[in-house]
Order: sequence, then C-alpha cells, then structure tokens
Amino acid sequence: MARGKLLHMNAGNGECSYASCSTLQRKVIEKAKPVLEDAIKKMFNNITGGFPKSSCFNMADLGCSSGPNTLFTVSNIIKIVQVLCDEKSCKMPEFQAYLNDLPDNDFNTIFKLIPSFYRNLKEAVDGANCFVSGVPGTFYERLFPSKRLHLVHSSYSLHWLSQVPEKIENNNIYITRTSPPQVFEAYMKQFDKDFSRFLQVRSEEIVTGGHMVLTFMGRSIPDPYGSHSAHLDLLSKSFIDLIHEGLTEQAKLDSFHFPFYAPRKDEVEKIVQMEGSFDVDTIKFFKVNWDESDNADDICFDAYSSGKNIARSMRSVLEQMLVSHFQFGDPVVDYLFERYAYHLACHLLVQKGKFSNIVISLRKK
Repeated sequence: MARGKLLHMNAGNGECSYASCSTLQRKVIEKAKPVLEDAIKKMFNNITGGFPKSSCFNMADLGCSSGPNTLFTVSNIIKIVQVLCDEKSCKMPEFQAYLNDLPDNDFNTIFKLIPSFYRNLKEAVDGANCFVSGVPGTFYERLFPSKRLHLVHSSYSLHWLSQVPEKIENNNIYITRTSPPQVFEAYMKQFDKDFSRFLQVRSEEIVTGGHMVLTFMGRSIPDPYGSHSAHLDLLSKSFIDLIHEGLTEQAKLDSFHFPFYAPRKDEVEKIVQMEGSFDVDTIKFFKVNWDESDNADDICFDAYSSGKNIARSMRSVLEQMLVSHFQFGDPVVDYLFERYAYHLACHLLVQKGKFSNIVISLRKK
C-alpha cells in the first residue's frame, strides 16, 4: 500500500470530514504546546544568523491535513514569538508558513480559511505579517531549499509510515497477539527507515540551531500488543461483523494492513542518535482520551454517544484508505462505522480508552 496514494483525510466540511472531526487532534496540539513554547524560546536566544535578527521567520507544518488545526498552530507560534519580542523589546519578524501534506490532501478547505486567519491575526497580534503557502509532497523526501527553515512542526503524522512493511501476509489489520514475531519486526524496521529518512532530509532544510517539534502516537511499554492499539482491534471486530453478513471477504481483510506504527520513546531517541543531525532537547509522553469531549469526572458518561464520536473521528481519518482497498459503497461504510461505534461503546463501558503520544523537540546541530 503506497501511503502517498491512499492516506488523505476526508475532504470538505461535512459531518464526517476531517475539518469537522479533528477536535482530538487540536487537543493533542494544545497538550504539546509547552514543548513548542520552550523550543521557540531557546531559538530566540541561540539560533545562528536567523531569528529574530533576520527579516523573516520560516516555519513549516508537516502533515497539515485540512481544516483549521494547522492555522491554529501557526497562530500559536506567532503569538509565542510576539511575547518574546515584547519581553526583549525587539522588532517582530515577518512570518512565512509552509503547510505541507500529500498531493491528494484537501488544501482548498485550508485556503478558504486563510482570509479570516489573516484578519484574526491582525486583530490579535499588532503588526504581524504572515504569508501562507501550500507545499504538496511527502515529508519523507526533500520539500524545501537548503537552510530555509527555522522551525518545523508536525502533529499526528509521523506514526504513518511511507508504506506497509514488505512481506506482511495473512496478518490482522495491524500488530496483534496472533501476529508472527516477524510482523512486529517488519513494522519496527519500516519506522526506523522512515524516521531516519525524515531526519536526514529535514537536516538539509533547517538552519543550524533551528528546531523541530514533533508529536505522534507512541507506546509506553515494550509489548507491541498493548492497549495503544485497542482501537484498531475493535475496528478489526467490526470487519469480522461485515464478513459474517457477507458484505466483504476474509481474503480482503487478510490483505489489508495499516501503514501505522507506534514507537517507544527509547526507539525514537535511538534513531535520532544514530542519524546524528539533531540533538534531543525534550521528549515527553502523554495520553489523551479517545473521545476528547469525555470528561473523566462526568457521572453521566454516555458510552454509546462517546463511541459514536470516536467512530466519526476515526472515519474522517481512515475512510479513504478503507474504501480504496475494500471498494465499499456508502451504505457499507456507514454500517461498518455503526458496528465500530457499537464495539467502542462496549469497550468504554468496561474501560476508558486513551491514545498514547510522544512529543519530541529536536535541535539542529
């Protein structure tokens, strides 16, 4: 499965679009914001020949997807810089924001938001000038000229691999306890290869002293079969329901594998060390609820409504990939995610689900 051809979120502004269903991803961005603030503060003092002395601060959001989250990130960065400039009584730089995703991404939904983004920015940050551009392409290859960028941000993208590992046959949709050991090894090696490549190409594009702040799904335990992938196990159950009802075939399911990997912190740090272009400034681990609207203190928790919310959010991310492989029509897709909402609700009645995440700040040597 080629990531570039299949991995794009649901377009537009409909009920199951990514733009309408990405509040979880915004919650993750908010959770990682202190690491972003710290990275920018360090750049303010340490970057070579650039920020804030240069006239333009160049940033990129890699894996921007569609909808408002990427512009929310850009706005956060500009406001952090404003505070630092006010503290140091220095002139605000201009900003160039590059928004990157694969060519099939719905960039038009983002571009339609840019006029209001500019208006809101001028109201919130006096004297701020920001210029936004779209950059289609895979972030596992070069995207920018040498030494162009001061800051690279990426949230909830790097757990997606460039491709499904080779020679994965008759396995579940992801790594499970029934998977042969070589399946886990294949996924781990593919992540190693992809993340190493990502670091290599970014090292050519970022100025000395520049930073990357990267957030992606991870796991806290060595066991690759832990709760971090429980949401995919429940999706697999939903596919089994479709097989029992004659709506798809077992062979189709056996040949489908997510290009996804959740690494441990020590795996990530080892790859950074081996690649050699960056120093690890900060690395932290945090969790968020599957349903970001779920209040842990809410005594009236509704598992069914929460299951529907999670299923809708997951549909906005996965639908295009699933339809491409299984060739489902809309009624079957609707039914699949109804079953998924049911299995999620049953799980939530027993145990709340959480996504495990890694946020890492890297400084270019």
